[in-house]
Amino acid sequence: MNLSCLISRQIFYPKRLYLPFKPFSFKTHLLISSRFNQTSALRSPDPQNDTLITSIQKSTSISYNHLVSTCAASKSLIQGMEVHAHVVKCGFSKDAKTRNSLIKIYTKCQSFGYARKLVVESPEPDLVSWSALISGYAKNRLAAEAISAFYEMHLLALKVNEFTFPSVLKACTIKKDLRLGIQLHGTAVVTGFELDEYVSNALIVMYANCGKFGDARTLFDAIPERSVVTWNSLFSCYVQSDFREEAICLFQEMVLSGIKPNEFSLSGIINAYTGLMDEDQGTKIHGYIIKLGYDSDLFSANALVDMYAKVGDLQDSITVFEGIAKPDIVSWNAIIAGCVHQEQYERALNLFWRMNRSGLCPNMFTLSSALKACAGMGLKKLGSQLHSSLIKMKVKSDLFVDVGLIDMYSKCHLTDDMRMVFKLMPEKDLITWNAVITGYSFNGKDMEAVLLFPLMHQEGTGFNQTTFSTVLKSVASLQAINVCLQVHALTQKSGFEFDNYVVNSLIDAYGKCGHIEDASKIFRESPVVDFVTFTSMITGYVQDGQGEEALRLYLEMQDRGIKPDSFVCSALLNACANLSAYEQGKQVHVHILKYGFVSDMYAGNSLVNMYAKCGSINDADRAFSEIPERGIISWSAMIAGHAQHGHGKEALQLFDQMRADGVAPNQITLVSVLCACNHAGLVTEAKQYFHSMENLFGIEPMEQHYACMIDLLGRAGNLDEAMDLVNTMPYQANAAVWGALLGAARIHKNIELGQRAADMLFALEPEKSGTHVLLANIYASAGMWEHVAKMRRLMKDSKVKKEPGISWAEVKGKVHTFQVGDRSHPRSEEIYAKLDELSDLLNKAGYVPMVEIDLHDVERSEKEKLLLHHSEKLAVAFALIATPAGAPIRVKKNLRVCIDCHTALKFISKIVSREIIVRDINRFHHFSDGSCSCGDYW
Repeated sequence: MNLSCLISRQIFYPKRLYLPFKPFSFKTHLLISSRFNQTSALRSPDPQNDTLITSIQKSTSISYNHLVSTCAASKSLIQGMEVHAHVVKCGFSKDAKTRNSLIKIYTKCQSFGYARKLVVESPEPDLVSWSALISGYAKNRLAAEAISAFYEMHLLALKVNEFTFPSVLKACTIKKDLRLGIQLHGTAVVTGFELDEYVSNALIVMYANCGKFGDARTLFDAIPERSVVTWNSLFSCYVQSDFREEAICLFQEMVLSGIKPNEFSLSGIINAYTGLMDEDQGTKIHGYIIKLGYDSDLFSANALVDMYAKVGDLQDSITVFEGIAKPDIVSWNAIIAGCVHQEQYERALNLFWRMNRSGLCPNMFTLSSALKACAGMGLKKLGSQLHSSLIKMKVKSDLFVDVGLIDMYSKCHLTDDMRMVFKLMPEKDLITWNAVITGYSFNGKDMEAVLLFPLMHQEGTGFNQTTFSTVLKSVASLQAINVCLQVHALTQKSGFEFDNYVVNSLIDAYGKCGHIEDASKIFRESPVVDFVTFTSMITGYVQDGQGEEALRLYLEMQDRGIKPDSFVCSALLNACANLSAYEQGKQVHVHILKYGFVSDMYAGNSLVNMYAKCGSINDADRAFSEIPERGIISWSAMIAGHAQHGHGKEALQLFDQMRADGVAPNQITLVSVLCACNHAGLVTEAKQYFHSMENLFGIEPMEQHYACMIDLLGRAGNLDEAMDLVNTMPYQANAAVWGALLGAARIHKNIELGQRAADMLFALEPEKSGTHVLLANIYASAGMWEHVAKMRRLMKDSKVKKEPGISWAEVKGKVHTFQVGDRSHPRSEEIYAKLDELSDLLNKAGYVPMVEIDLHDVERSEKEKLLLHHSEKLAVAFALIATPAGAPIRVKKNLRVCIDCHTALKFISKIVSREIIVRDINRFHHFSDGSCSCGDYW
């Protein structure tokens, strides 16, 4: 808007004095009694009142005015009404000054029905009366009522004066009614009140709060002589609208112009530096306050308390607070909120009780901070007591406090109480819906969180990034892909498709729902990808088993100059662990050292896990020893590592050391302990741990513990004992249990048990080929070739395909993949030539291929060739031609290593004088000098 026409007073209306205002309709405001003199029945028993009434009986209209002013100053409504009754009785009700004084007391005490009745029933329209009523409405933020009264006054042809303008303009500011504000500005120009300080200040504030800062500044610059109040008008608007740099510039301009700032200016500039989190400049202003002698001013002190608390210097905040002679409610709120902001919850509550003892009653802001402190400390009882206090106060429902209650009950895990608060709220805004959805998500009640989302949509509340992010988090936990697709569509419709928070949440949700391609598409189409976006995508790839993609994306992240955090490094280490990518894992370890994550517990635990799963138990031990504070996850990872490598005794020693350090085991730790006993054949020790779980550790054996014991007993040849445990355990035997028994039957050539276990597995997992293969091997080992042929036909007829064996070998930081008979590798000719060379050496060393385990209906020579071309042999042959002589060879296999490969690799390790480390689906095999670490027990 161009204000030059108004400022230069070029608008002229020859036939009327005021601008025409838009039509209006007003409602009767409050029903009131028509007899004021009935208020005498409300007399207080206070003896002071008797003295007052005695004075009233002797009063004139002048003394009535004085008495009413006294009541107005103290907001004593009942006494004021008694004075009013005597005014009516004594015939002074028509006196204009007395009437205006009465209007003043009623508006101050928010009894607008009585105030309006006095104005309306005035014998003649009175500008002062109407101005007092409008002022009362505006001061109590009843903007609509103030504007309605102004229109009514305007119809009575009353002229607006310098006292009316600021009140109506304040109402325009509250309602952000720019149109009326501009009309009033024009009227002020015509009537000559534009240059009145109060009017011009009110106009500046109106324009600024309506978003017209350019017009506000133009008007400000046109004022010839500006007092500190005028400077403060524009200055405070800049601060309140977060235009902090502009506020600081204006403050400096004011000081340079020779205007001395007052306490309001100083508290405002402190708030500006608080918003910028600039403690240095805030401290300088603190010194300036002391220099100007405002250090004892309450406004400035409160701003300083708030500033120091928000920038993180709580001790200075407390020091300023303690220096306040008589802290008011704002002072207490600032220091209590500051303690909560810095997570000093106990101190915040101590201050809260101290404030109560001082005689000050808490308001909504105080109680909200106290509720946050209760939420932070999980104080259910105290939080409920504060809620009871709120109910007893019988205050109107406040959204700010209600959200605090929802948050408190949520963090105290009282979701039923949280929902009750939510249901009882008369009005629910976006923040409220977000708070209750977040509460359910926080407490793991993801279904309830997701079900609230459509209800929120029906209410028409709208959404923001917090809504979508929280709902998508619960969707991810539920792995509800259909809901994820619907929420994604809604983000597109609502315009949040490319919001960073929403993008990151969508990537995470799609990744956890197993739709990594959709996650990747969102990642590639996002206009801005940041650290969180990369983290979400890398984590998604790792969770989906695409470790190579995760490592590739990490390189891209580095190329963009984005530094990782310990969480990203942990995810990458898990990717390396899954791939058995030892060299790449070491590179990630270097980055952990480079970025200073050595002492991070998560990174430390992931290092232990990675080195253990990459076959280097010594490196895992070293990483474990460097973790500063070892928790149960650290100990469990190290125990599991030793268990996988067949180091049963070392694993049990670690377990005893963990207990000696005061760390209690959990279910996962005990699974690792039993697995350690299983891989090392420690039957007696396993029985002791299994039977003492509940008594010693308070942990009831779960399905995994039973499966471990059954597998251990079966491998050890205690088949009857294993079956007894199957028949007596409190769980229905699952595929893992019957699979363990089938494996035991193969080892000990127990056809009956093998057939029974296989029949159960055919029912539980008909699609799995491993059952057919193992049962056929059992038949083959017993020379039952007809049954072997039957198994082949059954596999063919049921269209069950044998899961292909896949092996991986890492060379020079790159992971190479091999399948049986695979010739797709670039160095395929060299690999097969090396295999032929090894075949001759193996035959000379006494190796005999175990053709009976191959179920293909082909000649013996063809079976020997098929066995020679198994994936793990291809991987070892490649490693032999691609790595330096003497270097350890590391191979990962997706299935259990077959007995023929196990035998062959023992021979190869001796022939080539290399350590060969193979990680199969069950454990590690360290082949060296013709033997295996498993002792042929796997």
